[in-house]
Amino acid sequence: MQKKDSEGTLVAVMVDEESRAKQKAIQEDEKVIPTEPTPIWNVAHRGASGHAPEHTLEGYRMGGTMLGDFIEVDLQMTKDGVLVAMHDERVDRTTNGTGLVKDFTLKELKKLDAGSWFNDLYPEKAQPHYVGLTIPTLEEVIEEFGTDERYYIEIKEPGIYPGMEKELIRILEKYKLIGKDPKESHVLVQSFSPESLQKLHELNSIVPLVQLFTYYGDIGTITEEELREIDKYAIGIGANHNGIDEKYVRQVVDAGLMMHPYTVNTKEDMRKVINWGVTGMFTNFPDLLRDVLKEYEEAS
Repeated sequence: MQKKDSEGTLVAVMVDEESRAKQKAIQEDEKVIPTEPTPIWNVAHRGASGHAPEHTLEGYRMGGTMLGDFIEVDLQMTKDGVLVAMHDERVDRTTNGTGLVKDFTLKELKKLDAGSWFNDLYPEKAQPHYVGLTIPTLEEVIEEFGTDERYYIEIKEPGIYPGMEKELIRILEKYKLIGKDPKESHVLVQSFSPESLQKLHELNSIVPLVQLFTYYGDIGTITEEELREIDKYAIGIGANHNGIDEKYVRQVVDAGLMMHPYTVNTKEDMRKVINWGVTGMFTNFPDLLRDVLKEYEEAS
């Protein structure tokens, strides 16, 4: 579990005064950007995936011990309609099986070894108990870590999983992870698909949503019109850190949206995006980000 202060706010270094002042509450649809002043959130990418097999309960546990502020869960859906933690559309990379997740029932997926690949790929970090780890369902993750935790969920490939958004909202409502407003919610949901996010917003207008982008080649740009459109259904934007710059970050934050780049794995890059004014970031090494945030705390 992460440390929280007396009011339950996750402990983190604060962004500069200019950025804080411009991250005002969003009134439309009762949307409120979580916490004021804004902490820099440390999101353990796929669990502490630089240290343990990604998207396993063991990886999520390690992310928690390294003080990640969220458990990040990528979602795919099984043949029998169960949401499971898996980054790829196929099982090949992170299990001993082969094929599309959508072609497996949950019972069939549970027979796969989701840990041994990590030992083979990273022998210096190998652990005997990683052998035989299984693919968890979203509900298993929530039941393991509880409703006091915070979950950062990404809907993967929504176009090939009819009903995925409805099933996700059902689970979030079942475990009461959606608060009366985003500030009190214990979940954020992100996707590259604006259609999927808008569908989620229609199903539950309170669930906090984040629009994802990937920029290749030239540094990414975003227009004021695009930001206004995103603001209608989302509270933030995520983008690859090497595809954006300070101007992009400031533009997003000045529009009253959160900015969470991914996947930031070196201290140098962590310091760079913090100085740009981001409100959080994804990293495979939450322990490194914890150290960097401590530097800023001690210097303040």
